[in-house]
Amino acid sequence: MRLHPLDWIIVVVSIAICFIPALFFARRSGKSTSEFFASGRSVPWWLAGLSMVATTFASDTPNLVTNFVRTQGVAGNWQWWAFVLTGVATVFFYARLWRRSGVLTDLEFYELRYSGTAASVVRGFRSLYLGLFFNCIIIATVNLAACKIAGILFGLSRWQTLLAVGLLNVVFAAHSGLWGVLVIDMIQFFIKMSAVIAAAYFAVRLPEVGGLSGLVDKVSKLEGPGGLNYLSMLPDFTNTWELAVAVFIMPIAVQWWAVWYPGAEPGGGSYIAQRMLASKSEKDSLGGTLFFNIAHYVLRPWPWILVGLASLIVYPNLSDIQKAFPHLDPQLIGHDIAYPAMLKFLPVGWLGLMVAGLLAANSSTVLTHLNWGASYLVHDFYRRFVKREASEKHYVLMGRLATIALFVLSSVMVFFMETAQDSFNIILQIGAGTGLLYLLRWFWWRVNAWCEVAAMASSFAISLLFLVLAKTGTRVDTHKQLLLTVIFTSICWLATAYLGPETDRRALIDFYRKVRPFGPGWRAIRLEAGISDEEAALHSRHENIPLSLLGWVTGCVAIWSSLFSVGNWLYGRTEYAVALTAIFVLSSLVLVRVIQRLWR
Repeated sequence: MRLHPLDWIIVVVSIAICFIPALFFARRSGKSTSEFFASGRSVPWWLAGLSMVATTFASDTPNLVTNFVRTQGVAGNWQWWAFVLTGVATVFFYARLWRRSGVLTDLEFYELRYSGTAASVVRGFRSLYLGLFFNCIIIATVNLAACKIAGILFGLSRWQTLLAVGLLNVVFAAHSGLWGVLVIDMIQFFIKMSAVIAAAYFAVRLPEVGGLSGLVDKVSKLEGPGGLNYLSMLPDFTNTWELAVAVFIMPIAVQWWAVWYPGAEPGGGSYIAQRMLASKSEKDSLGGTLFFNIAHYVLRPWPWILVGLASLIVYPNLSDIQKAFPHLDPQLIGHDIAYPAMLKFLPVGWLGLMVAGLLAANSSTVLTHLNWGASYLVHDFYRRFVKREASEKHYVLMGRLATIALFVLSSVMVFFMETAQDSFNIILQIGAGTGLLYLLRWFWWRVNAWCEVAAMASSFAISLLFLVLAKTGTRVDTHKQLLLTVIFTSICWLATAYLGPETDRRALIDFYRKVRPFGPGWRAIRLEAGISDEEAALHSRHENIPLSLLGWVTGCVAIWSSLFSVGNWLYGRTEYAVALTAIFVLSSLVLVRVIQRLWR
């Protein structure tokens, strides 16, 4: 593809609008690690929410959704739509607890919640495990998508693309800290949304597609493997039972609570926790997380899905993509590359906006992961275990150096990946079984640091076993691997909760007094702390469990009903669309009422 001078002007102006404001935060972010990694804990709810949405809108996300649509139909997206349950649970049960804890990173939580050597070991290990290993996988996945897009648009090789995005992202991440990341995220969100809506509009208007009615008519006549219906928003439980189990039953029944996945962690964590901890109040923490979940699941999916469906008509087979782009590296060819391949049909000006949007999608995610990963490496490892008495400026400098190192290491990993779904499956598998622990550790005093060790070790060990079996020719279906890993890991850490060393009583009492977790799981500790039922009820007046459960249910219903009402309006299914819209309105009214009562 060739960009017109107007396209280049739009790209340059968009980059300038996004990044120049971030330059003004360099002095503020350099004052302390609190400013560099947590924006001085003064972020309003709307900025925190926009940043969360922008971060999860990576350059690999449209590619991943297109991969789901082309191989598993629209219903394949339940693999991430199921995380609505996780996200809304974080809003009503965990957001305020995170903000109340007062920690700088979610890993600092371990030495607040647990005690002894085990707490320090868990914090140190996870700072490297998540901050370095996991973080590099995610950054590499995002940059792999950037390489595929740049290969389609400009014919660039992997190293050329990595050099270009690296110079842009590393400079600003190291220079401006979290404040700069938040401001860049806010502006980039609107650029990205404009770009993907434009991509969907022009994809649907292609002569071979024939508008929305033509798209629905032509795709409905396509028959995928095993009689797959590409348009269906729910899997076919009769003809494609195995697929239904993998993409719907497992995610909705097990995956949402059992699997640790960045951006959708049970109980909150990673950069979601970072935003909650940076919020200026508990109310802002709750509001930002709620806004994120609504925008994440309602505003963004359908523009990506429409492009994916249109690509089935334009490029029915992967060989059609290779034929259209003969100079593209064959190793990059996969169903996920159909999304950037559809961008060739964008007119002058709009192509420039899309390139700017893709750059924004790459930057918003990479910038966040660089800052988040550096916070783990510096605050939770270097400052805690290597050099404890240095100045704040020294730790900020180490944060900037860690930012550079993370990008270099993640760039190396790009050359060992092929598709976005590869890393998606790897992350789900390695994090399987740990999610229930992250939900219960706030509400059950028996969960101890050794439970965390047992969960991580068992999850990793069984994942390694499945990898060895695959290498020897014995393959186990992905959803079966997930289920077996969850069962094994849960048994290991639950046994440890009863048989392992208990957390020091003083640490438990201090944690309870500071965070005030609600529910019956802390009753024994509350009594030891000398806090009466009346006093506990006074402290937990905003943590009404039945009301929070109602908020969780109505929040999920509101998000899913609005998501599917949009889809049915686009499909032209008026009766379904009207019914779902009515459900959305009613559930939203209840949701608003619940939030008002919780904060009365």
